[in-house]
Parts: sequence; structure tokens; C-alpha cells
Amino acid sequence: MSFLHYCYYAILILSIVLTGLYMLVWRRHYDVHITLLFVLIPIVNLAHLLLAESKTLDAALMAAKLIYLGGPFLQLLIMLSVFGLCRINVNRWIRVALLLLCIVGYFFVLTIGRIGLFYKSATLVSAHGVSTLHKVYGPMHTFMQGIVILYFLISVVVIVRTMLRNNQIGRKILIMMIFPEIVSVFGYFIGRILVPDVELLPLTYVSAQLVYLLIARRLNLYDVTETVMAAMAESGDTGFITFDSKYNYLGSNATARQIMPKLNDLSVDLSLKRSSSMDKLLTPWLKAFDEKPTDTASNGHFYEKGDKIYLCTVGELNLSKRKNGYRIVITDDTLDRKYIKLLDGFNQDLKEQVAKKTADIVRMSDNQILSMAVMVESRDNSTGGHIRRTSDVVRMLVDTMRERHLVPEGYNLTDDFCRMLIKAAPMHDLGKIAVDDAVLRKPGRFTPEEYEKMKTHAAEGARIVHEILKDTSDDAFHHLAENVAHYHHERWDGKGYPEGLSGDAIPPEARIMAVADVYDALVSKRVYKDSMSFAQADSIMLEGMGSQFDPHLKDAYEAARPKLEAYYSSLEDNGERKKPEICT
Repeated sequence: MSFLHYCYYAILILSIVLTGLYMLVWRRHYDVHITLLFVLIPIVNLAHLLLAESKTLDAALMAAKLIYLGGPFLQLLIMLSVFGLCRINVNRWIRVALLLLCIVGYFFVLTIGRIGLFYKSATLVSAHGVSTLHKVYGPMHTFMQGIVILYFLISVVVIVRTMLRNNQIGRKILIMMIFPEIVSVFGYFIGRILVPDVELLPLTYVSAQLVYLLIARRLNLYDVTETVMAAMAESGDTGFITFDSKYNYLGSNATARQIMPKLNDLSVDLSLKRSSSMDKLLTPWLKAFDEKPTDTASNGHFYEKGDKIYLCTVGELNLSKRKNGYRIVITDDTLDRKYIKLLDGFNQDLKEQVAKKTADIVRMSDNQILSMAVMVESRDNSTGGHIRRTSDVVRMLVDTMRERHLVPEGYNLTDDFCRMLIKAAPMHDLGKIAVDDAVLRKPGRFTPEEYEKMKTHAAEGARIVHEILKDTSDDAFHHLAENVAHYHHERWDGKGYPEGLSGDAIPPEARIMAVADVYDALVSKRVYKDSMSFAQADSIMLEGMGSQFDPHLKDAYEAARPKLEAYYSSLEDNGERKKPEICT
């Protein structure tokens, strides 16, 4: 066996060893085209050895057909690896077109020995102790060379362009990528001219393997993401579980199985339903993700184990940019959950404190208003009972209207309206503070002149209420309280005061206040009269419906009458109803 035979064997063994080394350092982020290069080069080198040992022309031609896999296909893989390492995304159809171009060229390689399109003729000769072919090339061989040159030029242009425009690609990698391009073209074209009887391509292929091993090593230095992720996935604090699109279990890491020991009951490629506990826990999560895949809130779930709280996030399992299933990422969220719980507790305490302080402020404000009203009434020999009683009567009236569904059209008895009306009732007579003591404290009926002075308390009360409440933020209560003070003496027939309003022009709150005010005046004892019986008061109230009072309030008044009589009877038992008051 000649020296060249040993060289071919040595190169084949070396290419296989280099492929084995590549397999040892291989990482998932490596470009698939580089991996295919390491697979194809030993095959092509083996073909060169077979050609060198061929004893017949047919065997030599068969070896030549295998050798031409290294022509267009290796150059294509080199070019596509350049695209990948330079981070240039090539459209799928362009990749297909480039591959089809190689396949078309190789189709004519397969016609060697049958038709003269690739080789017009070929003879087997022996040189330097090895067999070789002397060929007369056909037109399709030129086509094949054109493909190789095209892919070589594209690769060089891409490398140079990346060097000039993209500083995020390692310069050492770019320089190393040029070397396989140069040596492959040198071996294919220039080597055949310089050493026509010796095939240099196997040596150039091994050289390319060496360079790509260095590139792979360099990639590990640049891209630590895969290494870190692999370490995290296997032994870190983060758990990972994967399923296919049919909820079949694909796998999990040790962390996930430690957190959820029942995962050990699942078998790879078998349904999640084989473990009832895991099915009950995980299937609702996966279904929720199917329904709202973009809803971050619905895709996060909590799993508690002992004193630990884990956040389990569902997402897509994407391979080749397509959804192939689901992945669940499990992270320890205990500290965050405890912190949030602490914040929630703090916020709740703060909310309760604010609510309590607000209630205290509101209560203080209400007491101030009530105290002012009591102070005003104390000037007319009153005990202040009229204020409290009218407020209670207003409450009974609005409660009856709502409970018995007797709310007339135009009355919007919301919770806020009723609360504000009951609160405003004690303010209806604040205007009396501006009435002369000689009139206000007179122990008898008023003269016409005195009555006119007394009537001014309505408009004056509206002015006082406005001044008291003008700087508050509750505009609705301000408006309602002012109306109660201003218009509670208006009559439905327009004969009231101070504005002589009639009918629906009188605000609803003032119409309700009028009923409560008059009813209390009738059934309470005054210095100039005894309290009327409930029957007498009822007769006067019903007679006034449609003249003094809104006729639409008649049904509500009659429905509330038992409550009113029971209320005033209880006051009479306590002696409160017998105390004299001046007329309002």
C-alpha cells in the first residue's frame, strides 16, 4: 500500500475523530448546518478513499458520485452556517430554492457513466500507487462549478458585510469563517491545477472541520445562555414541566419533581390523566391557558407545599417557531407572597383606620350641625326635640316609600339621597337665628307683622346653610340641605313662602320635609295649644294633600301613619311629647 493510501486513511480517521470531538462539545444553540458539515465530511473523505482503492471503472464512478456530495452540498452548508453565525435570517423558500439548485446539479452527477452531460468520458488510471479518474467534463459539470462559485461569493460578501456593519458578531469568528471558504475553493480549483495527480479536497475538508471546532469553542465563550439555562433546568431553583398539545407528559427537571413528587407517577409520552392528582392540579391550568393564552393573570397559578408558595406560569412550548405544546415554569414565590400579604394586611389596617377617622370626622361635622340647630331652637323656649323628631319622621317616611314601593314619579330615593335628607332635616330651621328675640321668643300667636318677620327664616336659613357648606366637597348634600331650609314652607298650591313655588317646582326633598315638619307641629304641644290627637292631625294632613302637600305623598303618608303614631306614643310615655314648643 502506497504512502498516499496511508494519507487517505489518516485523513478519514482524523475527520471521524474531529466529528467525535464536535459531538462532545455540541450544544443546542449550535447552527444545524455546522453539525451537518461534520456528518457529511467523513462520508466524502470515505468516498475519496474508495476511489483511491478502486480496481474497476464502475467502482471508481460510484465513488465519484459520493465525492460530489462535497461539491455543492458542502458549499451550501458552509454558506448557510455563515448566515446563521452572522445572524442573518434567510427566508424558508430561499433556503428551499438553494437546496433545489444543488439537487438539480447532483441529479446530473448521478448520470455519470450513462449519458455524457456531466462526464463526456472517464477512464481509470493509477498514479502514485492510487487509482484516479481522467475525465472529459460535460456542460453540467460547468453548471456544478457555477453553483459552488456562487455560494462561495455569497458567503464572502456576507462575512465582509457583517464585519463592516455589525459589531455584535465576534471578529475572531468572522475571520475564522473565511478560512473554510478559501481552503475549499483552493482545494477544488487551484489544487487541481498545482497538483493535478493528487486530490487535495479531503485535506481541505479536515482543515474546515478544525476551524469549525475552534468556532464552536468560541461560541461557548460568547453565548453562555444555553449553559446557564441547562444548569438552571437541571439543578437550579426553577422547575420545568413540559407537555405536548394533547396534554401528554414530555418531561420535567429534578427541581419540579422535588416540588411535585407526584410527577414521578407520570410516564413520558403518556397522558396527564394517568395520575389523578396531577390531572386534577395541572389540566385546569393548561385549559385556562388555551382559553386566554395572552392573559398573564390567568396563566399564573400558585402551588403551596409546606411553608413554601410556588408561582407556576404556563406558556407555549415553541419548537421551530411553532407551538408544539406547553411548558410550566415553577419558581419559589414565598417571599413575594408573604410581602404582598403583609402589604395587604397593612393596606387593610390603613383602610380601616382611614374609614374610622373619616367616620369620626363625619360624625363630628354632623354633631356640629345638630348642635347649631339645637342652639338656634333653644332661643324660642324649645327643648330641641322638634329637630330630632322631624329627622325621625323623615326617616320613617322615606323608609316606608321604599319598602312599600310608594315612590312617586320624580322622586329618586337612592341610598345617598335618603341619607342626605335625614342628615339635612335638622338644618331646616337654622334661619331662626336671624329672627329678633322679641318675635322668636313670644309666648303666643304672632301678629301679621311678626309673622312676616318669622317667615324670613326660610330664605335666611338657606343663606346660612350655603355659608356653612360652601367649602365642603359634597356638592350634592350642600344643594339638598339648602333646598330643605329654603323651601320647606312652600305649598303645593303656590300659597307658601318665601318664593311662592307650586307643584313640581318645589324640590322633592322640601316636599317631604314639609310633611314631617307640619305633622310634628300638629301632634306636639306648643305654648299656645295642646297637642292634637292622632285622628285630628291625620284629618288635617289628609285635607292638605293637594293644597299644602304634594298629593303624590298621600299614599306614603297613610302607609307610614302607624309607624308615626307608635313613635309619638312612645315619646308621650316618656313625657317628651307634652313639653311645650313655639310654632314653626
